[in-house]
Amino acid sequence: MKNVPRERSRGSGADARADAAGISRRVFLGSVGAGTGAVALAAHAATQAAADRVRTLLPFGKPLRVLPVLVYAVAQPQDRSSWRAYGAIHTKTDAEDEARRIETELKDLAANAEFPIDFQPLALVSDDAQVREAAATDADAILVYASGGPPNWYAALAAAQTPNIMFIRHKSGAYYLYHEIVHWRFLRQSDDAMVEPHMGLDDIVVDDYGNVLWRLRALYGLKNAFGTRMLAIGSLAAYSAPGQELGPGHARDVWGYQIEIVPYDDFKKRLAGIRSDPSRMTAVRREVDALLDRRDVTLKTDKRFVENSFVALHACRDLLREKDAFNIAFDHCMGRDIIEMLDTPPCLLEALINDEGYTSYCHTDLTHTVPGVLLRWIAGRPTFVCNTHLPHDGVFTVAHCAAPMAMDGTTPDPTTIMTHYESDYGAATKVEYRKGQQVTVIIPNLHCTRWQGFKGAVIAAPSLPACRSQMDIRVEGDVDTLAREMEGFHAQVVYGDYLREVGYALRGIKALEWKNYSENA
Repeated sequence: MKNVPRERSRGSGADARADAAGISRRVFLGSVGAGTGAVALAAHAATQAAADRVRTLLPFGKPLRVLPVLVYAVAQPQDRSSWRAYGAIHTKTDAEDEARRIETELKDLAANAEFPIDFQPLALVSDDAQVREAAATDADAILVYASGGPPNWYAALAAAQTPNIMFIRHKSGAYYLYHEIVHWRFLRQSDDAMVEPHMGLDDIVVDDYGNVLWRLRALYGLKNAFGTRMLAIGSLAAYSAPGQELGPGHARDVWGYQIEIVPYDDFKKRLAGIRSDPSRMTAVRREVDALLDRRDVTLKTDKRFVENSFVALHACRDLLREKDAFNIAFDHCMGRDIIEMLDTPPCLLEALINDEGYTSYCHTDLTHTVPGVLLRWIAGRPTFVCNTHLPHDGVFTVAHCAAPMAMDGTTPDPTTIMTHYESDYGAATKVEYRKGQQVTVIIPNLHCTRWQGFKGAVIAAPSLPACRSQMDIRVEGDVDTLAREMEGFHAQVVYGDYLREVGYALRGIKALEWKNYSENA
């Protein structure tokens, strides 16, 4: 599999941007399977889509590089013969006017997106050579404006090494021919059955830039999740035998993960170095005090466990920067070796890492790491890995001790720092999740072959004798079928509804089956 560059700025906040890097459709989608109105209305749709998702202060990933392409055909009048197809764009002047309109719309779209989009200069395409040039782009996606031209031009663009999204105008401006013929001439190739091999209805948008934006968000998430560099402290350890056997290969072969094992001895030396450095310990204690001084934080364990968590956080930050990595985790996180090394379970530590925009989940289990990383990039928010429980009466309960505190990416929820439940030792987070908050839940199976998803709303944050942070989620969808078909053990939960984006991103991952239990909700 082709290696994807992983250059990424490693700062904090909105200034942490990265240089763009191209990724072919073959790596980006295909080969991974082997291992409403006019301009004002379009801008409003993009603005509303962004407003639905709070802008985060977390680091951005690599921008999604998009090539916009306006495809049109110049019509030549003929005497007493049909010479003009449907549509309002028939001359070069018409196309130039439309190009200016598109450029304004895309500027608004990029400004209102909550993730970085790098729109390339608009390409005007009206002959075979221009089609070939556009298809050869090194951008991450092609946004095709289908105003006119023969279907074979669109087929050539769709067959390129880059995902295509097709935009068609019905009522948002100059009328496009492909509002009439995209279904039967392009997708069905003038017959009854859908035969276009590279695009489908999910790739086609009519008028609404909000529907362009969520597709771009999915591709942005996929681009940044692919090739994740992961640091495994100790070893690779999964909760299940299938996960142990299949997870690492799935992450490497399907998602391009670069995994590095960090021995315990190396991490112990880093901890000792921080503890022996007065300036580092001053910084640690300053961060501890800042956390505990927050009105939304209550301490119900020994303060030294919080300090131990921040010492480990400094060591993790050092490693992540040195290795240019995005994910870090501890192998047997509830075991004696880890707890003795840190003098606390890593629960609060992992919550802090996720709140800073990286990803860190219990164990070094790739079965739940992969969907967590994808969700983090799609949503631009921390994700919560948690145990699943029996769905019943329309309610799905999840719980874990390593829960991010700022699940919307900006504003922490009220949190009690208390002991890890199973060991009754150290520092863990009990987060009071927002009642009524919409969430997306992804459940990966243990064999790395299937993801199940649904959306719901938090109805309670109970305090059962179980892992500290708990959610009762009212499922929006077919919870009875979910209960009968549920696989896996852990789930990933994120604030907001991102089921469309996850499904769109996974369409090209041939190794994974996706089922959305809220599809008809």
